[in-house]
Amino acid sequence: MKKVRSGKARPAPAKKSTARGATRVGVGKKAKRVVLPTGYRPTENETFMSSRMRKYFRQKLLKWRGELVRESEETLQSLQEGGIVEPDIADRASVETDRSLELRTRDRARKLIVKIDEALERIEKGTYGYCEETGEPIAISRLEARPIATLSIEAQERHERMERTHRDD
Repeated sequence: MKKVRSGKARPAPAKKSTARGATRVGVGKKAKRVVLPTGYRPTENETFMSSRMRKYFRQKLLKWRGELVRESEETLQSLQEGGIVEPDIADRASVETDRSLELRTRDRARKLIVKIDEALERIEKGTYGYCEETGEPIAISRLEARPIATLSIEAQERHERMERTHRDD
């Protein structure tokens, strides 16, 4: 137990380790390692956001984030390596268009990385997988398709209907 300024004791945070892909879940000496079986996929039948399920989504998010960062670094390196040396104005315009498209794609990836980081924070806080609007669990199938989802399908649809209604004004 840790003491806080109020003098009350509270549990120490859960210990974590990335060694061999295992995560320690729990408090104190009785914390246990969570190891995902090969080919594990969460199902609607298991306890929602169990330690195994949290680990699965954490790994999925970290892998996705790593891919986006790597792609961004490759784009940056590509842009730094060479200027436009095309003598033909049409070729130069084509190269500029390609670069502009790549930069827009990287900007979207940057925003996505922020959302992934927010999802990872929600996993740490224990709020991941629950709708921000209703507090109800988000369907596993939705989280599989969009692991950064913060709203259930129903809440997202309501949100989109409201946007359309107000946009038409």
